[in-house]
Amino acid sequence: MIEALPQALALLMQPQTVMVGIAAAMFGLFVGAMPGLSATMAVALLVPVSFFLEPVAALTAVVMTTAMAIFAGDIPGALMRIPGTPASAAYVDDAYQLTRQGRPELALGICLVTSAIGGLFGTAVLILLAPRLAEIALRFSGMEYFWLVALGLSCAVMVAGRDPLKGAVSLLVGLFIATIGQDVTAGHPRFTGGISSLLSGVSFIPAMVGMFAISEILRNLPTIRNAAEVQVRRLGSILRGTGGVVRRHPVNLMRGNVIGTAIGILPGAGADIAAWISYAVGKRFSRDPDRFGKGSEEGLVDAGAANNAAIAGAWVPALVFGIPGDSVTAIVIGLLLMKGIQPGPDVFLFNPEQIGALFLAFVIANIVMVPIGVVAIRLCAKVLLVPRPVLTPLILLFCMVGSFAIDNNPFALVVMAVMGILAWLMEENDVPVAPAILGIVLGDQFEKHFMTTMMKGDGSLAFFVSRPIAAVLAAVTAAVWIAIVVGLVRRGPVRLGRGGAPAGGLHRPPRGEDGGRGR
Repeated sequence: MIEALPQALALLMQPQTVMVGIAAAMFGLFVGAMPGLSATMAVALLVPVSFFLEPVAALTAVVMTTAMAIFAGDIPGALMRIPGTPASAAYVDDAYQLTRQGRPELALGICLVTSAIGGLFGTAVLILLAPRLAEIALRFSGMEYFWLVALGLSCAVMVAGRDPLKGAVSLLVGLFIATIGQDVTAGHPRFTGGISSLLSGVSFIPAMVGMFAISEILRNLPTIRNAAEVQVRRLGSILRGTGGVVRRHPVNLMRGNVIGTAIGILPGAGADIAAWISYAVGKRFSRDPDRFGKGSEEGLVDAGAANNAAIAGAWVPALVFGIPGDSVTAIVIGLLLMKGIQPGPDVFLFNPEQIGALFLAFVIANIVMVPIGVVAIRLCAKVLLVPRPVLTPLILLFCMVGSFAIDNNPFALVVMAVMGILAWLMEENDVPVAPAILGIVLGDQFEKHFMTTMMKGDGSLAFFVSRPIAAVLAAVTAAVWIAIVVGLVRRGPVRLGRGGAPAGGLHRPPRGEDGGRGR
């Protein structure tokens, strides 16, 4: 591979590849910043264009688009509490609360810098350790995936706030929503109410847009005339203070890099699970866990580094064994086959120049992410200059377009509205929304791997821990729940704040604050 680097650099510096890379970066930033439009959708839209591109140019476009889109999802999350991509949902409350505190540039600066560092770390792992790490991921069977998903769901309860019981209720709501549709084993319709559009289940993107965006619109309707213009006036240097935050939390940064890369390598996991797990681990080991969800710098460092580190990690099994690490690399495998490149161990022997160019594209994408990201943040922040009575309908319109564009199905708008009202009711009663979101995302995988493992083990629960890796993941999951129970016991009865609400139990500002309710 080292010998092929000069040829790889020459391929990457061709005029067509350079222009395609720049255009793809702009496209990724736009898609990521639009609520409801995911990085997977962006890459899928590139497939028709790739017919007219050389292999290196096509792969560069995918890398640039994915890296930029995952970061850009943090921009609407920080400014409007609407995560642009699912990976941003894990820490959207922290970014948004920093903005409400008058520090939007710090929130976005942390997300930008940690994303770039995480991406470079994941790329280094991809280049240096791809074959060995892919061998570990290849050992995973259904039972290992079951415990991995169970660990992710457990982490959702852990980050739910001071009242894990309400977090568990929220998680159960999400898991119930995930069961709507056809049974994963028998194909029998469940909880569809005779609605044919629900046979394929509740689409995640409209549900996420509704639970974050529509609920936020409903919550802010009483104060729609009081636009948060102070956010724009205080938007100073994007990178000012970011270096100090990174230096104060080097352990969080490295931990997010490692967790993100490791989770990304596991087939089917991706940046979404990486961000959630890294955020939960960061809260577990934080000296000030109560700050998480209320503007925690540590939470942003942990999860921000993990989501972009997972991007490169997902390419490890895709390149070495042809096993997609996430939905993006599933599309990439088809793209490689279309270009005559067969994923597998031989790809490093027969296509060293193309693979070397791919590695260099990862490095360049994460380096140029910082200057391009600063410009993108500036442009997106101008949106806040629009009066709120004008901006709110525009946000609603973008949410509707993003939800409808997933399947071109008008029923997605119904899902978005219902999920928005549900999330608004949950938050009005101090029930966090984040665990429900993760339950919707992982519920299908949780059930599928549980049922396949039960069938393989002939109904024996002991079969779930019959393999070493599964036993380790089971032990870690059990440790998470023990920590939750011990925390509840030590805390004792939940103290009630004003109005009967649990003190510190919800990740949102109290009533009466700027942009809140009750004015």
